Amino acid sequence: MAGGRIRIRIRIGVAGLGAAGHAFVPALRRHPGFEWVALAEPAAEVRTRAQQEHGVAAYASLPDLLAHAGLDAVYLATPTALHAEQVQQAAAAGKHVLVEKPMATQLDEARRMVDAAARAGVVLLVGHSHSFDAPIQAMRELIESGELGAVRMVNTWCFTDWLHRPRRADELDADRGGGVTFRQGAHQFDVIRLLCGGGARSVRAKVFDWDPQRRAIGAHIAFIDFEDGAAATAVYNGYGGLSSMDLCFDISEWGLHQPPAQRQRRQASTAMQTPEQALKAKQVRARTAIPDHAPYQPFFGLTVVSCERGDIRQSPAGLLVHTAEGQREIAVSLSRSPRDRVLDAFHKAIEGGRSPVHDGRWGLANLELCVAALESSRSGREVALREQVECARGGYSGARSP
Repeated sequence: MAGGRIRIRIRIGVAGLGAAGHAFVPALRRHPGFEWVALAEPAAEVRTRAQQEHGVAAYASLPDLLAHAGLDAVYLATPTALHAEQVQQAAAAGKHVLVEKPMATQLDEARRMVDAAARAGVVLLVGHSHSFDAPIQAMRELIESGELGAVRMVNTWCFTDWLHRPRRADELDADRGGGVTFRQGAHQFDVIRLLCGGGARSVRAKVFDWDPQRRAIGAHIAFIDFEDGAAATAVYNGYGGLSSMDLCFDISEWGLHQPPAQRQRRQASTAMQTPEQALKAKQVRARTAIPDHAPYQPFFGLTVVSCERGDIRQSPAGLLVHTAEGQREIAVSLSRSPRDRVLDAFHKAIEGGRSPVHDGRWGLANLELCVAALESSRSGREVALREQVECARGGYSGARSP
């Protein structure tokens, strides 16, 4: 693990083997601080195949997984609507918890999750993996160096075919944490808050549902105001027209070179699939949807940070920095994946007993932005934020914004 010698080895279980769960398997296997000992997966076919491939204990339910002898921690890669109850179950069992984003569907649920972890004295980390992308981490380090002065604007724009991929019904239902604002905005708001220091003040947003064959929130635009005067925009369009790769050197979300002729085209028939067909398609796609390694840096859309003395954006090798003196590129290592860095943070928090940046309160603050964006779109008004926390230089301050 980067950053120090491993003193303890954590026995971890994985609940849910969709795309996120499968993506973490290689990172868990190679991380010196973790031993993957068990999994929970309700789909019998998926569970049996994983048990045979990985040689870990397999259970059909989370309670059975939590009862596995010697288990220290659990990674919850389950549907969002299950997170609140499952985190509370895991905390009550004394297990540290890494939970997928968004951490819940409602703010009260998230608050209960935070309280449950605090009462049990366990670590709760919310795995917004795109803010662990190496270029985003490098942007944060450059900002913290002070070389370019204070952050004034951050703009992150992402264009994909998210809405037209195979989806469970809950992934399209905003009441159950579905649609792009919950499922992809959670990433965007996390990245923005990390780069701007966390202290968001308000949001003004509009969400869109314009495909009659695929009813769901498929796009949004949000303007976020920060206490220190910085501002940010988050644009996400999941309807499958323009691709972010057209803006980002033909590099995909996961760091693969995909010029237009090599890209998979939007599947118009996806909306006509039965629930059973959609689930089967998701199970097949989950095994390969997120590659473990890629030749280029990942591009979760285009992110541009404007500071007082220059602008920063991603490049295939790392970062491009634009100042009055010209343009320069900063190479960023490809040796570790975002999942590796999430596990580093989780292990460090458990081993050192300190709150990570992406703890439960940070996840609650990101969820608040998702909920507030939907509220703003319904009301047509700016919505004040109340649950925000700041990210101090080099770590987490724990202080609420005024």
